[in-house]
Amino acid sequence: MSSAARPYRGISAEDRRAQRRRKLIDAALDLMGTVGCDQATMTAICVRAGLTERYFYENFTRRDDLLIAVVDRMADEVRETVLTTLRATEGDAAERARVAIEAFVRLLTDDPRKGRAAILESSALPALRSRRHELLRMFAGLVVTQARALFGDDAVPAPRDELNALMLVGGLAELLATWLGGEMDTPVEDIIDVATRWFVTGMRA
Repeated sequence: MSSAARPYRGISAEDRRAQRRRKLIDAALDLMGTVGCDQATMTAICVRAGLTERYFYENFTRRDDLLIAVVDRMADEVRETVLTTLRATEGDAAERARVAIEAFVRLLTDDPRKGRAAILESSALPALRSRRHELLRMFAGLVVTQARALFGDDAVPAPRDELNALMLVGGLAELLATWLGGEMDTPVEDIIDVATRWFVTGMRA
């Protein structure tokens, strides 16, 4: 067994590599969410993570791959937050929808780094813009699925449901981008209220 593959302090080589990957993604998120993609260079990310470039290339072939991993992690966190909230919430469909939308919005506004990385910086580079487009379509699909679960036979039928879901997801992303960019001093609660009304009126027949 090579030295690189041996356990170190009870931690396997695979787990150490996973830890280094998390450190790199954490560092990239912090830089994307504070100084932006332009300043989130490979060198700056490695310094912030406390790792050498050797460990960067252990996990990623280029900087854009790491930035995409940040966006993907944020998408996973958003999806899990929304679904967990829905599972834990009782009440009628509109009440449950509002709580889930609030959980989503709060996730991205309570920690502006996450909001900036997920909403603003995700359109800063061609590779990120392509992934952002895919994720918007994915979240529109999630909206359609959850609307059918919440509204049942009263849900808007296809294909209008997908169109309305894309309008909701894209519109909410633009609202949050404006808020995160400091161009809007509207309380977050107003954004949540507007998004909830759009969901209820747009996804229920």
